[in-house]
Amino acid sequence: MHEVEAYGDVTRVRLWNAPSRAVGMHVSVYLVRGILVDAGFPNASAEVGALLERLKPRALMLTHWHEDHAGNAALAVSRGIPVWLDPATEEMLVKRPGLRAYRLLTWGRPAEWIAPRERFVPELEPVHTPGHSHDHQVLWDASTGTLFGGDLWLGVRAKMMHEREDPYVLVASLQRAAALAPERMFDAHRGLVKDPVKALDAKRAFWEEMLGAIETRLRAGDSVRSILRTVMGGEELTGYASLGEYSRRSVVLAVAKRVL
Repeated sequence: MHEVEAYGDVTRVRLWNAPSRAVGMHVSVYLVRGILVDAGFPNASAEVGALLERLKPRALMLTHWHEDHAGNAALAVSRGIPVWLDPATEEMLVKRPGLRAYRLLTWGRPAEWIAPRERFVPELEPVHTPGHSHDHQVLWDASTGTLFGGDLWLGVRAKMMHEREDPYVLVASLQRAAALAPERMFDAHRGLVKDPVKALDAKRAFWEEMLGAIETRLRAGDSVRSILRTVMGGEELTGYASLGEYSRRSVVLAVAKRVL
């Protein structure tokens, strides 16, 4: 299933399926200047294939390797579309790391990677913004003041993260993106973000305060379980469904690894 929205020079295609809708999840790809930003998830390959035929992008650029963003990159390559991706992103696509059941059910497993016949020289500036993943890039269009944020932002008060994320690196990346002074920002899951500098700064401040509170509790000897309840407001359903891989608990454990 998909929905198309137009924002002047930017076209948003919002993708979802029954499992993702059941947990309130969708992901977007964007078309700007004929460049497709991200490729959607493998379980939507039929729809993405039809979109490639209809939209006829002249290139694909990827923000990071996660399957909901790069899941149909091999499909684009098989159709001869030039691709830009960070070497670290390509390394992960070649490795095809194992995915837990909830990710396979919701997004699916990407096809085996195909080396592109043609590499695209980026016309949107990739800005390395790790934290959510080590290879994460935002794509910056200085000519229009537009930032394609991938999974950098995801909402001001979002408290969850993957177990391999680094929240301290994420905070620095939020500051780096805000320093670009974008006038528009398109988030991969939230769509158009109004007043992006304010939104990026607000998330950074929220996370700095939250991380500081966790640090204080840990140094006082509080348990992870207690901090999860008192500081984080308890675990979310996704945290249980993912067996802790994508959870609020992961935030607390990441801070504990840093300060203890």
